Amino acid sequence: MALTPTLFVTGATGALGTLVIDALLETVPASSILAGVRDLDKPGKATAAFRARSIEARAADYTRPETLERAFRGVDRLLLISSSENGQRKVQHRNVIEAARGAGVKLIAYTSILRADTTPLMLAEEHRDTEAALRESGVPFVLLRNGWYTEVYTWRLPAALAHGVLAGAAGEGRISSAARADYARAAASVLTGEDHVGRIYELAGDASFTLADLAAVVREASGKPMGYQDMSTEAFRFAAIKAGLPESVATLLSDTDAGVAKGALFEDGGALARLIGRPTTPFRQTITDFIRAGS
Repeated sequence: MALTPTLFVTGATGALGTLVIDALLETVPASSILAGVRDLDKPGKATAAFRARSIEARAADYTRPETLERAFRGVDRLLLISSSENGQRKVQHRNVIEAARGAGVKLIAYTSILRADTTPLMLAEEHRDTEAALRESGVPFVLLRNGWYTEVYTWRLPAALAHGVLAGAAGEGRISSAARADYARAAASVLTGEDHVGRIYELAGDASFTLADLAAVVREASGKPMGYQDMSTEAFRFAAIKAGLPESVATLLSDTDAGVAKGALFEDGGALARLIGRPTTPFRQTITDFIRAGS
């Protein structure tokens, strides 16, 4: 019987990382999983949960290369979950890649962004740099170019419900989102499977929606008035700042909506469903569950 490779999940206490761990445990023993956490000296519920499940946690701080070098010893396959720190990813991700190369990691799977090489989204620049770093490293890799998580939209809903309107600048652009758990399962499938080296997966939900469709689902699920107000990119950015968002966040939000209008988040290739072996979670289900949980 072949030995199970040692699998390392970076950012294991984050929203995606915890779901990847859950998915891995369905098919591989806990002893083959290593969980990367930023700081082992700050115990929390997540790290305690790893211990309770017999999963070893190792300190792996993207900003501290010395922790990465120690963490990746003996690792066969590594999932590099993209950092959440915009503007810091280039250095952070290159730290991870260099440490993985030095440790002899045999495969790096990276959570990139949908069509990173051609998308107009401002967010893609750092992902393109990471993809270039992977190619330069000589370490075998696979790119998981994730589309939008449906959960990304839930944080906009409380304010939208309060005002009876969902504002945006996406026009009639369609968004092929899927639940975060779907992307996590795809990552687990790649880590535990074979024949993925060198592949680029453009991952997205089976179905797509416009922001007007999203507003209609919110209206139906909440029983409250809700419509979609389409604005120019600059007007939406200004409105977001006026609503209290930091200028950098407002700029990113408006740029994303502008990209949606150009088709940046639409994808109908079906790669995500094939990787996870089932249809992706309908956006209506995720949004409806979120609204009903808060009511």
